Amino acid sequence: MQQIKFKRSYKFAITTSLYITILFTLLMSVFLYYYFSFLWLPVLVFAIVCFIFSFLIIQFRVQRHIYRRVKTIYDDLTLLESASLTRGAITTDMATLTQEIDKFARDKKLEIETLKIREQYRKEFLGNVSHELKTPLFTIQGYILTLLDGAMNDKNIRKKYLERANSAVERLSYIVSDLDLITKLEAGDLRLKPEVFDIVALIREVFGMVEMRANDKKITITFDRDYKKPVMVNADKERIQQVLVNLIINSLKYGRLKGTTEVSIENLIKNKAIIRITDNGEGIEKNHLARLFERFYRVDKSGSRNQGGSGLGLSIVKHIIEAHDERIYVESEYGVGSEFSFTLEKAE
Repeated sequence: MQQIKFKRSYKFAITTSLYITILFTLLMSVFLYYYFSFLWLPVLVFAIVCFIFSFLIIQFRVQRHIYRRVKTIYDDLTLLESASLTRGAITTDMATLTQEIDKFARDKKLEIETLKIREQYRKEFLGNVSHELKTPLFTIQGYILTLLDGAMNDKNIRKKYLERANSAVERLSYIVSDLDLITKLEAGDLRLKPEVFDIVALIREVFGMVEMRANDKKITITFDRDYKKPVMVNADKERIQQVLVNLIINSLKYGRLKGTTEVSIENLIKNKAIIRITDNGEGIEKNHLARLFERFYRVDKSGSRNQGGSGLGLSIVKHIIEAHDERIYVESEYGVGSEFSFTLEKAE
């Protein structure tokens, strides 16, 4: 067992010894003055001896008693694994001890509050995961049971139900894949592969990937202007493509029929570019903005689930951008539209 050192405090012993010395020296001086002749030398010698004797008694007897009591407090706190109280020496100075105990109490209170928040977050997360997985699983089970009950004999119904079950399986795979990705991002296990590339060209590729979805709602996706020159940035191209896809699809998902989604690239500072995705869709109410990037958080819980997706898209976007040491922003006005923007490092 590690020996705990005793940090002596002499202030109490010196002060108390001084009070005792003054008291007894005054009494002796009065006694000598009335019954004998008053002499400075004997009084001075008595004062010195009295002070030394009082100091030794108080320091090595009284403080030893205090030390034992204080050590009991330290031992009790050590059981609570307080690193701050076991690293240094034990002190019998009450002011220092009070400060350490107060700090310990504040740290423990903060730790308890943090654990409560994490526990609440864990419960919400497990509830959300359970709900998100349950929906496609029950859908798949329902179609399979219907087919087994005799519907598989009808060719048309069999094909339609198998297609719907396949769609539910795809949604399930999206959820599992996104959960795996966001877990790696939060744990820092996903390594980025930065490279220099043209962000304009990448956005054009993403436009092509989401073109069919945009056509379904007759939404026009376009740049704010004609970018004739490339804009070179330094980032993980594959992950930034994922960010752009998620943001543009989110824009299309909540965009209005025959609306627009516009992408712009601007110089933020000398070595930073900011990419903006702006739409004129339904917008987001202010009370939702603070939680928009949380896992599974949905503004419209009923309607958004009908739109499909894993519910993790914006959370993944945030983690990817922050993994690049960059920032993501959102501005929205309900009934007018939304704008998501993020920064990237420009290549020299």
